[in-house]
Amino acid sequence: MHIVYPAVVSVLLFSVGVYGVLARRNTILVLMSVELMLNAVNLNLVAFDVWLRDRLHSGQVLTLFVIVIAAAEVGLGLAIVLALFRNRRTVDIDHLRALAEPDGPAQPTLPPEIRPATGAADTSGAASTEHGGGPL
Repeated sequence: MHIVYPAVVSVLLFSVGVYGVLARRNTILVLMSVELMLNAVNLNLVAFDVWLRDRLHSGQVLTLFVIVIAAAEVGLGLAIVLALFRNRRTVDIDHLRALAEPDGPAQPTLPPEIRPATGAADTSGAASTEHGGGPL
């Protein structure tokens, strides 16, 4: 077997993965592109393991480790994407650049029956004794 054929396919797969990481704005597509790059590395590992006739099959063993790491990366990556989508309502990378919370109310909105009464303030300066007089 010529080593050139799997190497060329691996380079093409890796190039498509790099293009996907650099050009895409959807987080899911970026994760898929990273997986494509990892699969190109796996193809190289197996091809060179067969070409070198390694008796320990080091390339194939390392490929299994890469597959396990890739599976963990997908699980963690999708969990992060779902958490971001729940908080920000988008998976667009350009909108996820800032670490700050999205613009919105600083306090969670309370139902009307729980909201504190706005109106006449206590002008006596004394704390309310309704709940014991101390801070909450």
